[in-house]
Amino acid sequence: MFGYGLFPESPKTNPMGPPNTVDTNERPFVLIWEVTQACDLECEHCRADAQPERHPQELSTAAGKALLREAARFDENQLVVLSGGDPLARPDIPELIEYGTDLGLRMTLTPSGTSSLDPAVIDDLDAAGLKRLAVSLDGSSPANHDTFRGEPGTFEQTVTAAEYAGEQGIPLQVNTTVSQSTVDDLPAIADLVEDLGAVLWSVFFLVPIGRGRLLEPVSPERAESVMEWLLDQAAERSFGVKTTEAPHYRRVAIEAERSAAGTPGPDDAIGRRGGVRAGDGFAFVSHTGAVYPSGFLPLAAGSVRESSLVDIYRNSELFQALRDEDRFRGKCGACSYRTVCGGSRSRAYADTGDPFESDPLCPYVPPDYEGDRPEQAVAYDRSGPAVDGHGN
Repeated sequence: MFGYGLFPESPKTNPMGPPNTVDTNERPFVLIWEVTQACDLECEHCRADAQPERHPQELSTAAGKALLREAARFDENQLVVLSGGDPLARPDIPELIEYGTDLGLRMTLTPSGTSSLDPAVIDDLDAAGLKRLAVSLDGSSPANHDTFRGEPGTFEQTVTAAEYAGEQGIPLQVNTTVSQSTVDDLPAIADLVEDLGAVLWSVFFLVPIGRGRLLEPVSPERAESVMEWLLDQAAERSFGVKTTEAPHYRRVAIEAERSAAGTPGPDDAIGRRGGVRAGDGFAFVSHTGAVYPSGFLPLAAGSVRESSLVDIYRNSELFQALRDEDRFRGKCGACSYRTVCGGSRSRAYADTGDPFESDPLCPYVPPDYEGDRPEQAVAYDRSGPAVDGHGN
């Protein structure tokens, strides 16, 4: 059950293989570029506080191409996600996808479910070399989804676009947010994901930033039960399953494997590696060029306008610290699963102001844990570029 459904890409469809085959000290498994914050929707969970108009200091087409050339320096087949806002608010998206494809990058897109995603645009994206289209469905019906997204008609527009992309042979990913207002609808959403022929369901556990601060997250115990249910879905459904900002899904999977095999105890988890988390296999470039460990962790490590993206990822103090599990504090620092999980650094920061503290969504308590055990203080610079974008 621990298999490749946990990873952003299946080895059958991605030459990079799963994340544990990538040296995440040298390169991210996933690179997200927030090409714009412009969007016509007012989604309840939006971490970007998206606005109708494009920002005047967005990276230009030329600067964007330079960024893609930097991404290609990581390695061939680097996975690049063009995100927003609504990336289709930029008219140069097909040009950027074609340019990245010519560089050998795996170009994917997460558009908003608006009328901008029509068949003609999808055809242009396909012709440019798009490798995957990721749409968001936060409800199984127009009433549920449209309320969450803040705009009537988005459910039908999203489903229509997804169906058309499937007809054209474009691999489809569906993204869903888990909060108190969506959790009861997850089984019906899973049915819809399967009906649409999606290859992957990416389930995002809410991080309270942006407009998402107004939403109620699920409890740690409910999150655990959802992850156990997701493991069953990964085994039973035709699509893969991954979680976003919930790396303890991997702990849940390991425990389920161990229970099925009758081998209790966490010792064999130590040293295993899987998946990605903020700054460790994951990097995010904002619409103005600031580089963050994740779109949900608003601590900038530099800017592509001033420094090399490759150098920032590999050598910046913040990214290097986030890749060192021995620097984690509290339960996460004491946990033997920290090398395969490590907790959501973004949620830890949102909850405590410290990205190295424990993830408050995880209910697991390590054996013999008696309280906070900060073994090493970590100094990191909060004085980077102003935070104006956090991730999709």
